[in-house]
Amino acid sequence: MEELGSGGPVGGNGGAARPRLEDVAARVGLSTASVSLVLRNIPGPSERTRQRVLKAAAELGYRPDRTASALASRRSRLLGVMIDVHSAFQAELVEHLHTAAEGVGYDLVLSTQTRTRDESTAVETLLAFRCEALILLGPVAPASVLADLDRRAPVISVGRRITGADLDVVRSADDDGVGQVVDHLVGLGHRAIAYVDGGKGVIATDRRRGYRAAMRRHGLDERIRVLHGDLTEEAGEKAGRHLLGGDLPTAVVAFNDRSAIGLLTALRGAGVDVPGAVSVAGYDDDTLSRLSCFNLTTVSQNAEEQARQAVTAAVERLDQGRTAPREIVLAPSLVVRATTSRPR
Repeated sequence: MEELGSGGPVGGNGGAARPRLEDVAARVGLSTASVSLVLRNIPGPSERTRQRVLKAAAELGYRPDRTASALASRRSRLLGVMIDVHSAFQAELVEHLHTAAEGVGYDLVLSTQTRTRDESTAVETLLAFRCEALILLGPVAPASVLADLDRRAPVISVGRRITGADLDVVRSADDDGVGQVVDHLVGLGHRAIAYVDGGKGVIATDRRRGYRAAMRRHGLDERIRVLHGDLTEEAGEKAGRHLLGGDLPTAVVAFNDRSAIGLLTALRGAGVDVPGAVSVAGYDDDTLSRLSCFNLTTVSQNAEEQARQAVTAAVERLDQGRTAPREIVLAPSLVVRATTSRPR
C-alpha cells in the first residue's frame, strides 16, 4: 500500500539487488506465467501451488515491480483512497479497504486530506498516480464536481449520500442511526436530550434530521436543542462548556465520536458525573470510543462491510462493465456502553 501526503510514495530497497519474478519461478520450478497468476491472485493454480509460490516469494523477499507491470498491462490495478488524516473511523475503514482490495488483486494508494491540504489536492494526487478508481471517504465536494470527476475515473463515495449526480455510494442510514440513539435514551427515561451538530455537510444534515425526527416521534418537539459543532474534539468540548453555562440536559448526542469525546472531556473536567448526571452518546464506533477511559455509547456503521462494498463497486466498474450507478445503504446498529444510563 502506498501512502501519499504532499509528496510521493516513500520506498526503496537500500541498494540491494531486487529479487525478480524469474527468481521465484526458479525456486519453485514453475513457469513465470504460473507464478505471476499466483502473485496477482488470479484463479487457476491449485492451492498447493499457491502456497509454494507465496512461501518462496516471502523467503526471497520478492515484491512486484508495479511500475513495470503497469507499463506492460497499461493498468495500474491501484484504487485511490482519500482519507481525513484526523479521523480514527476513516483509518479503520482504510484497514478494511486494504484487506478487501488485496483479496481481488488490487492495491491502495492513500492521499491525505489535512487542515492545510484540501480535498481537490488529495484527489488530483491520486489521479496523478494512475489510480483506476477513486474511493472517497466522506467527500464534501459538490455533487456536480464529483460527477465531473467520475468521468475521469470511477468514483465511489463512502459515507455520504449523493443527490443530483449518478455516482456509486456506500453509506449507512445516518438518520436512522441517530434515531436509534434517541430511542435508546428515551427508553431509559430521558426527555431533555440535546444534540451537538456536525456542521453544514450532507452527513451532518442527515444526522441532524434523524435527531429532530426521533424527538418529534417521541412527542419531544419542545425539547429539541441543537448546539453548534463540527467534526472535531474541540467542537465537542466547546459545546460542553456552553452547556455548563446553563441548564444541563440529562443526555447529549454528538455528531460523531470525536465530538462526543470532546464533550466528555468538558463535562468530566467540570466534575459532572457521566452518565450519572448527563448521559453522552456519539456516532461511528471508532477505535477511541472503545477505549476503557471513554467506553462510549455510540452507533456502528459496520466499517468492514462498507469497505467490502466499496471495493466491490470499484471492481464492478473496472472489470465487469457495470455503468449504472449503485447506492448501498447499510443499517447502522446501536452499541451501548458505559456513558448512558437512566437519569438520576
